[in-house]
Amino acid sequence: MAVSTTAFAGAKLETLLFSNTAAAASSPSAAASVAASPAQIGLFGKVGRPSRRSLQIQRGFGLGLNSVNSTIKCEVSSNVLETTNAASSSSARSPSLSALEQLKTSAADRYTKERSSIVVIGLSIHTTPVEMREKLAIPEAEWPRAIAELCGLNHIEEAAVLSTCNRMEIYVVALSQHRGVKEVTEWMSKISGIPVSEICKHRFLLYNNDATQHLFEVSAGLDSLVLGEGQILAQVKQVVKVGQGVMGFGRNISGLFKHAIAVGKRVRTETNIAAGAVSVSSAAVELALMKLPESSHATARMLVIGAGKMGKLVIKHLVAKGCTKMVVVNRSEEKVAAIQEEMKDIEIIYKPLDEMMNCTAEADVVFTSTSSETPLFMKENVMDLPLVDPSVGGLRLFVDISVPRNVGSCVNDLETARAYNVDDLKEVVAANKEDRLRKAMEAQAIIVEESKQFEAWRDSLETVPTIKKLRAYAERIRTAELEKCLSKMGDDITKKTRRAVDDLSRGIVNKLLHGPMQHLRCDGSDSRTLTETLENMHALNRMFSLETEISVLEQKIRAKVEQTQK
Repeated sequence: MAVSTTAFAGAKLETLLFSNTAAAASSPSAAASVAASPAQIGLFGKVGRPSRRSLQIQRGFGLGLNSVNSTIKCEVSSNVLETTNAASSSSARSPSLSALEQLKTSAADRYTKERSSIVVIGLSIHTTPVEMREKLAIPEAEWPRAIAELCGLNHIEEAAVLSTCNRMEIYVVALSQHRGVKEVTEWMSKISGIPVSEICKHRFLLYNNDATQHLFEVSAGLDSLVLGEGQILAQVKQVVKVGQGVMGFGRNISGLFKHAIAVGKRVRTETNIAAGAVSVSSAAVELALMKLPESSHATARMLVIGAGKMGKLVIKHLVAKGCTKMVVVNRSEEKVAAIQEEMKDIEIIYKPLDEMMNCTAEADVVFTSTSSETPLFMKENVMDLPLVDPSVGGLRLFVDISVPRNVGSCVNDLETARAYNVDDLKEVVAANKEDRLRKAMEAQAIIVEESKQFEAWRDSLETVPTIKKLRAYAERIRTAELEKCLSKMGDDITKKTRRAVDDLSRGIVNKLLHGPMQHLRCDGSDSRTLTETLENMHALNRMFSLETEISVLEQKIRAKVEQTQK
């Protein structure tokens, strides 16, 4: 798409909205076109659904294939993102004009011709090493603040954050795709300290239907390291729970995540994708057992640090593998006591956090799953610990499923210890690849169907401004004509007569509007009906000069202005 002189207002949106001084008008000679062909934009899914499908099959639907890091590269060239603004012209507008008035009188704005886009800017276990993901991770308690900051960016209307041990994904509704992506990427760089160029090497970008389908796949467990695992659906639900009442978690993003939850449930109900599925926690236990001599499985001393959801699952899977005794270190005893009550036949010994190093010295395998933002174990913490008995391999194993990591990679420099993180679990989940791929293909048909339904629902939202505008237009005419009528009837008419005339005028307007309103509504399940609805909307806009597109733009600008003034 070329950015021509007609895109002046879009290129200068910040100037028009947030400056009290006069804005400069762009001249035809100054507004140099900046072209970005599809070939320049390295996005999977952008060029069509088949390419996205083929890429997803290559990466194995989240099967943890070793080749995936080299397969998935979804970037936008920095020269495309950093689009240059049009040069300012020699003549300035009158300073007495408001930003909105300047916008209305300027060249046609690109945002009146293109509806806002749903965009996902993501870094996942498939594309990004854990060292980078942990710097970008945002704790759940900070999601509302992150949403507020994202929506404070010039070209972002709505936002949501999905941050887990395997992914960091930002979902936004953007007024401009390229500018929105640029602003969000710079924001991610600011909060993490990672250079923009480094983020661009690992991120993936998806727009509109591709972004929708991606979230549905995530919710269904197709994009997980462990195919069909159920924890990601709970995490998507948590995004909605945290977002309720947060300014910026708007109708489009909220609707997207709620639909994703329904898709995740439907896929698990109608397919057997979750049958026999393992979780990250169970994969961690499997990995530890793979690294231990088989003869030591029953005797190895197990230590679990952290008794949250992940830690509890680790304990359950250790028990399922025959472990009958373990030590659990946690900040408080309450959660451990609940686990002890649930597993009365298992010897679970609670230790407070200040005894962590003593417990580690007596353990052969250490599982860590805490929310600590700084490592619990570094090389210097481990180097002086007692040696592990050769009967259990002679190496103290640290299996870390936390993001940010609880165990520094420097621990691997020691000859007496080995540290594994979530990226190392691919070795476990690569088994039975063909069976999981078949299950994923079964679920894909449901996701495609649901994606179409969501897009149809979102398309139908376009008629809402026209409905409001048409009602307001009719109401203005009704009240004006009613006043004329009542003035001719004189001042001595009774309240009953006045009410009767008012009711008559409302009844006539409502009956006249009934037909047009019916043709502006659809349930989104019929593509033909939706097409006709949008055609009717444009016809009504032309017939009644409703200027719905300008109205929508005004609403967006006013919202942005109000946001910056708070």
